Amino acid sequence: MDAPLTPELKAELKKIAEAIVTPGKGILAADESTGTMGKRLANIGVENVEENRRLYRQLLFNSGAGFSNSISGVILFHETVYQKADDGTAFVKILRDHGIIPGIKVDKGVVPLAGTVGESTTQGLDGLSERCAQYKKDGCDFAKWRCVLKIGPNQPSELAMKENANVLARYASICQANGLVPIVEPEVLCDGDHSLERCQQVTEAVLSATYKALVDHHIYLEGTLLKPNMVTAGQSCPTKYTPQQNAEATVTALSRTVPAAVPGIVFLSGGQSEEEASVNLNAINQYPGKKPWRLTFSFGRALQASALKAWGGKTDQVKAGQTEFLKRAAANGMASKGEYTGSASIAGGESLFVANHQY
Repeated sequence: MDAPLTPELKAELKKIAEAIVTPGKGILAADESTGTMGKRLANIGVENVEENRRLYRQLLFNSGAGFSNSISGVILFHETVYQKADDGTAFVKILRDHGIIPGIKVDKGVVPLAGTVGESTTQGLDGLSERCAQYKKDGCDFAKWRCVLKIGPNQPSELAMKENANVLARYASICQANGLVPIVEPEVLCDGDHSLERCQQVTEAVLSATYKALVDHHIYLEGTLLKPNMVTAGQSCPTKYTPQQNAEATVTALSRTVPAAVPGIVFLSGGQSEEEASVNLNAINQYPGKKPWRLTFSFGRALQASALKAWGGKTDQVKAGQTEFLKRAAANGMASKGEYTGSASIAGGESLFVANHQY
């Protein structure tokens, strides 16, 4: 049984979800919190103040006609929803004028989960319905909520999997009731030395628990998107696997757990370098066999690392930053169709891994 949504609302949610996963396009995750954005800016010697964060997002959103060729949606942080460009145009309007769907990060961050050893849940359900209603009114059409699970000798625990699955399901239900398509993000972290096989096993368990909870909460699956990790070995694993092996493990895990009713899967990059993320996405889309969902990207660092480096906070380097951003967007647009053949960028091979990445 689906949630008690009107036929009109179901149709709207489905239309939005399908538009986000338009073939050849994906999502720019520009929803870094103030603290996380500070770390990004510190790497290029730029002070973490609102004006600098605004200038950087303006660089991305005003990057030109090529922006909408590969980007269908942008996830925003609360601050960014209400910021404007130099000419006074709201960022949300700029995106919509480009034909790009604005979205919003609605969770309030990862916190320790009592009763576990080093595991977590995500907070932010209090007042979520009111916030979703306001964001919808202010021009957003989808939302994102991130939960994280770790791989260890006794992790993830059943408690952590069930708790995070239920939190994601409650979030999804609230979003849909307010006209926002929920992106469900149960991220299995790549921290550790676990094998590809172990990551596949855990990813299947996490996704199974997640979809059990979504069904129990009567979520309208056609009006949702999934944002999972690609199945890869841990960052410290001594065995190196090929993109084709990663693709086989990823597609197998998804095929065993994700209902065909879900319109699309938008992968997170999970600390992969820009080039690794594109190559693995390409291999996933080239993997043989029928895949009932569209498989594309929802990248943050893997779309922005070269852009940040090229910009460097300098007014005369805005165009250089935009050029690098558009290059990575186009590369991932091609990868989402299995047509990526390589694209040099100034941070393409640099590791973007951050241990125990939380925001």
